[in-house]
Amino acid sequence: MAHGGSTKVILTSLAANVGIALAKTAAALVTGSGSMLAEALHSFSDCANQILLLIGNRQAQRPPSASHPMGHGRESYLWSFLVALMLFFGGGIVAIYEGVHKVMHPEPVERVGWAFLVLGLSLALEGASLAQCVAEVRKQSGSKASLARSLRDTKDADLIVVTGENFAAVIGLSLAAVFLFIAWRTHDGVWDGLGSVAVGLGLIGVAFFLARETKSLLLGESADPGIEAQVKAALGEDPRLVALLRFVSLQQGPREVVLALKVQAREGLTGAELIEAINQLEDRVRARCPEVKWQFVEPDIEA
Repeated sequence: MAHGGSTKVILTSLAANVGIALAKTAAALVTGSGSMLAEALHSFSDCANQILLLIGNRQAQRPPSASHPMGHGRESYLWSFLVALMLFFGGGIVAIYEGVHKVMHPEPVERVGWAFLVLGLSLALEGASLAQCVAEVRKQSGSKASLARSLRDTKDADLIVVTGENFAAVIGLSLAAVFLFIAWRTHDGVWDGLGSVAVGLGLIGVAFFLARETKSLLLGESADPGIEAQVKAALGEDPRLVALLRFVSLQQGPREVVLALKVQAREGLTGAELIEAINQLEDRVRARCPEVKWQFVEPDIEA
C-alpha cells in the first residue's frame, strides 16, 4: 500500500481518538470510574502514537543520500516499534496500575449513564475506524487469508500498528462497559478496578503482537514471496537468460524492495549482449513489481 493510504488511515484514527479521549476524560471525572480513566489514558496514548506514526511516515519518505544510499524507508519501522513500546508502557502498564489501586481502594461509581453513553459512541467510532483498517489490509493482501495472517504478511508497519490499536480499543471499550455495568449493579467498586486491569492486559497483549511484527521488519524481512515468481516470469521472456540461480529479497521500507539475483546466461553471449539482457530483465521486473527500487543482478553458472 502506498504511503498515502496509510497516512489517511492514521489521520482518520487520530481525529477520532482526540474526540474520544476528551469525552472519556469527562466521563471519568463525572463518574469516578477507574475503567473510564484507563480508557481515557488509552485514547490519549493512541493520539500520541498516531502523531509518532505520522512523523515516521514523513521521515521514511526522505530521498536517498550519501550516508543512506538506499533511502530512509526503515524509519517507518523504527517509529512503529516505538509506538508498540508506548502502547505497552503508556497504555497497558498505567491502566493496570490504576486498576490495582482501585481494587485496593474501591470507590463507588456514580452517574454511569454518562459513561455508557461515551462508551457506546466511542465503540461506534473505533469500530468504524477498525473497519477502515481491515478494508485496507484486505485490499493490500488481495487474498482470503485471515486478518491475523494478513497482518503478519503485510510490510506496512503503520497499517499493522493502527489496526492493532483500533482492535485493542474495541476490546478495551467492551471490557470497560462490562465491568462498569457489574460494578454499578453490585455497588462494588472492586469490579471497576478489575475492568481497568483487564483493559491493561488487553493492551499489553496487542503491544507484544505489534512489537514482534515491527521488530521483524526493522531487522530486515524478506519481501513478498510473489515477487520471486514475477522475477522468474520476467526472466523466462528472454531466451538469452536460461535460469535463476539465486534470489534474495529484502524489504527496505513500505513499498521499497531490494533484490539480489544470480542468473545463468546462454553460452556464447558477448559482454555487450549479456549487459543488455540484464538491463532489460531489470526493466521487466520493475514494470511487473513497482515496489522493487534496487536490483543487483550477477551473471553466474551452476556449481
